[in-house]
Amino acid sequence: MMKRTYSFLTKDVSTLHKRATGLHTEMIAKGKNWFGAALTIRNPVDAQERAIVDNYADFGSITPENAMKWESTEPSRGVFTFDGADAIRDYAATQKKQIHCHNLVWHSQLPLWVSQGKFDNATLISIMYDHIKAVAGRYKGSCTRWDVVNEALNEDGTYRSSVFYDTIGESFIPLAFKFASEIDPNAKLYYNDYNLEYNNAKTDAAARIVALVKSHGVKIQGVGFQAHLTSESTPTSAAVTPDQGVLEAALKKMTVQGVNVAYTELDVRMNTPVTPAKQAAQAEAYARVVRSCMAVEKCEGITIWGITDKYSWIPGVFIGEGSALVWDENYKPKPAYFAMLKAIQESPLAPRYYYQINDQVRDRYVRI
Repeated sequence: MMKRTYSFLTKDVSTLHKRATGLHTEMIAKGKNWFGAALTIRNPVDAQERAIVDNYADFGSITPENAMKWESTEPSRGVFTFDGADAIRDYAATQKKQIHCHNLVWHSQLPLWVSQGKFDNATLISIMYDHIKAVAGRYKGSCTRWDVVNEALNEDGTYRSSVFYDTIGESFIPLAFKFASEIDPNAKLYYNDYNLEYNNAKTDAAARIVALVKSHGVKIQGVGFQAHLTSESTPTSAAVTPDQGVLEAALKKMTVQGVNVAYTELDVRMNTPVTPAKQAAQAEAYARVVRSCMAVEKCEGITIWGITDKYSWIPGVFIGEGSALVWDENYKPKPAYFAMLKAIQESPLAPRYYYQINDQVRDRYVRI
């Protein structure tokens, strides 16, 4: 047996591993798994937007914004269209980025043949299985994570009325996770929802979903906190981004059940027009979210819901609100970018140390 010699290095290792400074590389250096962004493959490609998302230092993971949703992948029963989703997969492979695949079962962006099909219980379960088998099966080995079920809850913690819940009952949730785990056993499986960040009845209900899935002996490994937040009170949200303690408590409500958490669709909107003071408040809100993730060991990573305000979904849905992303419409990083980077860098979690084994440099994380 070859004898191994160990030489531990606790000082500057820049001569061993050079890395550019960015949101993703700094997250990795602190023991997290990714910083990412939602992506739409545009035709023609927006070269300025693409140059930003290509930068691995900032983005090591991508989430398909719409390309893997049911209406995009199975517009007619048994007829699958994968061009958009394939483009995301191929881009991620070329750029060596993770994919947070999104999503398999959701009440929205469903084709009418599903939402208005009036199927009985057994038929809809079969349809759900066939869809998951086709989509998750096609991207097996490419998806680091899957949002298996998306937005199954009302704000008061009750189940949302949907074709799946109304026909199958709450068991549609563990069934979806069961099918996904059978078809792509290596992907991490997430439940994903919004307004979980306030540590309220909806947060409690998401924790019950984790318990429900586990009670069926089915794998669930994470809860995604979408984090569509505001930096000030707006006509659509009186509540602003919670303080760090509330955010951490909400995250830990899931992690105590043995699952990971992540911020999966982060954006922080404001009333427009924009002012420097509003951008400063937004930057602090983004930083609070980052600090909460860094403070919770099982918070894996953060994904922002887009790159530039030019393409954000917010103004089209929340009239009079916007400027929610981290790059402005002219592709310039906003104060929020630098606030997040600083929050990551100042985190005390998991500094990276390096050790050498027989002249090969490897890395590991040590929490102190």
